[in-house]
Amino acid sequence: MGRLEGKAALITGAARGIGSHFARAFIEEGAKVAIGDININDANLLADRLGENAIAIEMDVANQASIHNAIEQVTHQFKYIDILINNAAIFSAAPITEITRDDYKQVFDINVSGTLFTMQAVAAHMIENKRPGKIINMASQAGRRGEPLVATYCASKAAVISLTQSAGLNLIKHKINVNALSPGVVDGEHWDKVDELFAKYENKEIGQKKTEVGQMVPFGRMGKPEDLIGMAIFLATSEADYIVAQTYNVDGGQWMS
Repeated sequence: MGRLEGKAALITGAARGIGSHFARAFIEEGAKVAIGDININDANLLADRLGENAIAIEMDVANQASIHNAIEQVTHQFKYIDILINNAAIFSAAPITEITRDDYKQVFDINVSGTLFTMQAVAAHMIENKRPGKIINMASQAGRRGEPLVATYCASKAAVISLTQSAGLNLIKHKINVNALSPGVVDGEHWDKVDELFAKYENKEIGQKKTEVGQMVPFGRMGKPEDLIGMAIFLATSEADYIVAQTYNVDGGQWMS
């Protein structure tokens, strides 16, 4: 029997990347998983690959109606939501003098507002049904410090850490544990965009920044999505019942706190 047997999870931004690895791992641990993503075609493809315990849900975390429609669909299919992973996020980079309001708004609408209001809606469902639950927010080492070219993204992830603390303290009285996972640099397709932005602003060759950041990790390499799975599963189980409002670094030693 898996550690998440009988549980139902909603994972946002789960059609690709880290979220897709979480979806597969949670199903292997016995959970049913709703793959929430703005790209419903990719979500459907992943759900088909993962089998009968996976469903695809079209979900734009920057849109309140979409959040509530998604939760209605998940609860119609699974009856309850026991676990939420707020994984949907976007990256942005620019010097302070070139940050635009539109870019700032998009990053905060998805990374911060999306996290807050999805968490709010799922928590309300848990409270209404008098069920304990686990909420896991995806922070980042970028939320632990500033970076010269990444002000908006860093600020958004710092906000996720703060939201995790406040929500964790507020919701534990309902037996809802809110914690966060803070990855370091994780390899994947998203790094194509990250690398392009650093190449543009730091006058580097494509691929150079990725090599450099990998070499800076004390563990000796960039992280992989698989490196994050153990902590995500742990925080979703009853083993983490006494853990409240914490953000755990899973980053190969890049940040100590």
